[in-house]
Amino acid sequence: MNKTPKDLSPGAAKTYDRMLARVEKRLADAELKTWERLQEEIDEAVEFEEGVKELTREELHLLAAYLRRDLSHLVRFVTETGKGVREWLSHDLGAFEQRLVDLLFSIADRTQLDTLELQQRLDHDADSYISGEIATAGILRCLNCGETVQLSETTLLEPCHACHSKYFERATAEDVAG
Repeated sequence: MNKTPKDLSPGAAKTYDRMLARVEKRLADAELKTWERLQEEIDEAVEFEEGVKELTREELHLLAAYLRRDLSHLVRFVTETGKGVREWLSHDLGAFEQRLVDLLFSIADRTQLDTLELQQRLDHDADSYISGEIATAGILRCLNCGETVQLSETTLLEPCHACHSKYFERATAEDVAG
């Protein structure tokens, strides 16, 4: 009898996280980072977990399918909307969010990412700011979370310290106070 999601063993969520961490680590060490390589690493994570014997083979293959689904959906969402992991998850998950972002970037072609970032810098609204740009003194507000940063001098912008977003707008003291 095949197990349904409600029948998964109690340790399934922890095993999923271990599989994700294993895939992430192996991809970080890989020279070639492609979707196919990601698939291979997921398969190897299943094989490794089979040796641990905490879950059945069927449960592990179900977790692998969940992992493929989640990573595929995340890649598609970020690609189609240009939004980040926070919007995809619809709430703040802190370290887990950053781990997923790191995983996503670890499997992405660095040249394509650099080209996309350059294109964003060239095409973005003249009234917005992107981390990596130079901005003069004043107040900038993160377009993602609303956190403000006070620049006391001309500065190379860093990602938002609150949510790691790269996008800002200029704000005035009145905007911040009211």
